Amino acid sequence: MLNALHRLTLRMRRSVVAFPLAVVVAALMLGISEVAYHEAVSQLNRLVLMGKVRLELARLVRRVADAESGQRGYLLTQRQDYLLPYRDANQGVQHSLDSLKQHFHDLGEADAQRQLAEVEHEVRAKLSEMAEVVALNDVGRVETARELLLSGIGRDQMDSIRQRVDTMLAAENQRVAKGLANVFDTLQLNRIGVATMTVISVLLLAMFLRLGRQLSLQRTEQQALVRAERDRLEQEVLLRTSELTELARHLETAREDERARLARDLHDELGALLTAAKLDVARMRPKLQQLAPEVLPRVAHLVETLNSGIALKRRIIEDLRPSTLDNLGLLPALEVMCSEFADRLGLAVHTRLQPVRLVPSAELTVFRLVQESLNNVAKHAGATEVLVTLDTADGQARIRVHDNGQGFDTDRPMSARHGLVGMRYRVQAEQGQLRVDSQPGEGTTLTALLPQQAAPAKVAPDA
Repeated sequence: MLNALHRLTLRMRRSVVAFPLAVVVAALMLGISEVAYHEAVSQLNRLVLMGKVRLELARLVRRVADAESGQRGYLLTQRQDYLLPYRDANQGVQHSLDSLKQHFHDLGEADAQRQLAEVEHEVRAKLSEMAEVVALNDVGRVETARELLLSGIGRDQMDSIRQRVDTMLAAENQRVAKGLANVFDTLQLNRIGVATMTVISVLLLAMFLRLGRQLSLQRTEQQALVRAERDRLEQEVLLRTSELTELARHLETAREDERARLARDLHDELGALLTAAKLDVARMRPKLQQLAPEVLPRVAHLVETLNSGIALKRRIIEDLRPSTLDNLGLLPALEVMCSEFADRLGLAVHTRLQPVRLVPSAELTVFRLVQESLNNVAKHAGATEVLVTLDTADGQARIRVHDNGQGFDTDRPMSARHGLVGMRYRVQAEQGQLRVDSQPGEGTTLTALLPQQAAPAKVAPDA
């Protein structure tokens, strides 16, 4: 049953007439309820009127009987106080007749109105007969009045009135029974409708509760799947990041090894060739001075060219693999590089360097970071002043390069940021962090934090 209702609900939800149909059904049920309510109210009002009719019919008979009793008491006792109930009964009879006419008019019962007219005729005849007897008695014809009273005419009229009223009461009882049956039918119909709606509401509530529970279970399952997928993706990202970090470290190591090998080859082979050439020229100069003095300017130019080549070779080797870093340490290597950069580009490069404890690979990372930052300043910043700082912060080595150049928007993607990406991966490979702060027109600050090497334990002297 619930599955059928579920399928029906799904079909109705997909249908374009579902909502209008629901509105029509609701309006129809409301209309039926209102019609049943008004019908019940109308029947109850009719029953109230019928009850009033029955009461007035009983009052009519009682008042005629009271008038007859008052008349006979007056005739027997000749006391005027018996005429007071007689006159009151006459007035009450007229009031009852008027009320019955109004009630039958409101009920719209033509047969009852016709029967009431017959009853009224009988009642007025009875009242006339009683009035005639009283009048005869008042004029002194007492015997005539008694004979008329004992003639049985009044008794016959009273019996006729009772029969007609009983007939009308029986008819009213039938109408009351029919009205009550209609009211009970209406109540039964409303009861059936309410019961039906209650059953349908309970079924719909059960169905929607079940659907809600199913949706809750599905939502919980989907959330669990999303969490599992998110965890899997996070693990995948961590794995890929670790692989990329290892790859970056491997590439940087391979590049530094290749630079070191190339620097050794240039130093050993090209340096030996240039040195040998310079020595040969030096040995040739005394002979040329004697045999061909005019060639000496050329020889001097050749010596200068060889010296320039040797200087270029030395500078290339330093760029490939800084010998000052291997021979003197990180701080002198940074001082020398910053000084050469300032001399070459005519910039003011200030340094504030403090000793830090770093492994050799981290020292090389700091050196390359400063080197790449200075190259970026020369290419893109348009700066006139650069500050290079090396110190410690929160137990970590902190290297900072700040320039007063044009800066850039860090949130805006740029195609020429491969150097920054390479720096970031290189720093991350050393378990460090890199941050770039820059705003257009406010310069750029590059900050890197690297873990320091643990201080060597002191060895206690032998006793």
